[in-house]
Amino acid sequence: MSSIQREQDRRARVPERVMNQQVAGAVIEAAQCKARELGISMSVAVVDESGNLVAFVRGDTCSFVSFETARGKAVAAAGFRRPTHEYVPHFQSHPAFWSSISENLKMVPGPGGWPLTRNGVMIGGVGCGGGLAGEDELCAEAGAAASDKP
Repeated sequence: MSSIQREQDRRARVPERVMNQQVAGAVIEAAQCKARELGISMSVAVVDESGNLVAFVRGDTCSFVSFETARGKAVAAAGFRRPTHEYVPHFQSHPAFWSSISENLKMVPGPGGWPLTRNGVMIGGVGCGGGLAGEDELCAEAGAAASDKP
């Protein structure tokens, strides 16, 4: 037994969250599996329901900018609670709004972001970057499907 005694922790506890490292890892693995199936390298970001980064994996051959694009798509999907490809027409028809919100909230408009749910409740978002738009989209969708499995 160690001679060092741990002081009693008097800090307030943080509640257990549904979105945790285990869930984020499953989402990333599913998205990466889809990327391997497509024969591409993919960066994947997972955020919680408030847009805070939980986990990120950079694809082996992806550019350094893929961190920002993947995270930004995950934040947008979590914030608007729907896949980012669904509001691409809105991006194009309201550029001033999207420019402002993208800068302030670090959202990235474009395909490749999906909301993450568990039992119909929002728990976060996944964003993929590093491929073509359709590839990012397919990988994010695969990742999102993994979030609803206990």
